[in-house]
Amino acid sequence: MATAAPTGPVAPQRGVPAPDTVDQLPVVQYGPGEARPLWWLGAHGGAGESKLAHLVEHSQVADHAWPHLVASPRPAPVVLVARSSYDGLRAAQVAATQWASGLVPFVNVLGLVIVADAPGRLPRPLREFAQIVGGGVPRTWTVPWIESWRLGEEPSLLSVPREVRRLVDDLNAILQPGAGSTTN
Repeated sequence: MATAAPTGPVAPQRGVPAPDTVDQLPVVQYGPGEARPLWWLGAHGGAGESKLAHLVEHSQVADHAWPHLVASPRPAPVVLVARSSYDGLRAAQVAATQWASGLVPFVNVLGLVIVADAPGRLPRPLREFAQIVGGGVPRTWTVPWIESWRLGEEPSLLSVPREVRRLVDDLNAILQPGAGSTTN
């Protein structure tokens, strides 16, 4: 299976200004035994990262903070998650800028998942903003509105839309040893 090829930057870039300190996501240190193959980082509360974490084996929710694996030679693989509302996309933009400015060199951002904040098509201004935000990370995936998640049902790969299965397949391929994943 082909991996979702990067469409944006795969590493921090020189010259990207850091966001204001008050806007930055915090950093949480984890010991060597707490390493995970994938971390889901919600850019804001209610982003949907906990639902997505149920779908990828051994993945971990990062509780809205960058995971810093102390004494690990490898950066922590992270997927940013945000809702498709203006506030959600803005939070994702700030998190992506924090990464792009080089403030969190201990993570490997694989991409951004934009989770629908309502049923139906996004209004044009939000679609355009999502494209801008998505352009600042290696990959962008979109997850449509899933009513059963709103009602508290646990996610299952057997019942999710194809976009979610594609996301999981892409991540599993990226995380395979020797895969051409992005690195910092």
